[in-house]
Amino acid sequence: MSSYNSPMEIHVHGQVALRSEVTFDNIQDALKPIWKYAGAKSLAAAAGSFYEDEPGIQFDAKEKLLQMCWTVEGDDDFRQVLDEMCMNLNEVAQAGAVIEVTFFDAEYDDDDENDDSDTESRDDFLMLFVGPDPASIMQVQRDMLVQDVVSLMERHFDGAELGGVVEAIDGLFSQRFDNLVNSLQLGKPPRGAGGGSGGLGHGGGRKPRHLH
Repeated sequence: MSSYNSPMEIHVHGQVALRSEVTFDNIQDALKPIWKYAGAKSLAAAAGSFYEDEPGIQFDAKEKLLQMCWTVEGDDDFRQVLDEMCMNLNEVAQAGAVIEVTFFDAEYDDDDENDDSDTESRDDFLMLFVGPDPASIMQVQRDMLVQDVVSLMERHFDGAELGGVVEAIDGLFSQRFDNLVNSLQLGKPPRGAGGGSGGLGHGGGRKPRHLH
């Protein structure tokens, strides 16, 4: 078997706040691309993870929350279902959210690195963004970036000194949002938006609350 056809373990991890009217049937429809990929006939049949110690896919009807910590066996073709899943989640999400997808090459052996083999691990990581509108998606992207940058820079500077850095990040996102609105392409992520197959979703014209 070719290394490019070898099985992978694919882990989907994220938490999505849902609109108040969302039901289990809505979630089942939204996640249909991934549970069908798993070979199941329903979300309930696929909700359990490949690993028993992972909670799998859970819908909290009371809190209106979708939680995913779910591993499935598959291959690179799993990427083809991610766009549809993210677009579906845009329709039920209450706020912006990030979904992390990690591909683990199940047949790759770290010991092979010391051999003369040309085989390389196909491990990969995607960060996808979903939300009800472009502003909410940019908001969660902005918040993650600020957290990462501030965390890094606080090793060298006091947090009170980083206000200008945060303002600069807000300015970049504000310009990106303005460009998006001006382009009238609200269904596509702007160039350089980074790994989000969910793109910027649909609708919406308001700016994220931090982007002034």
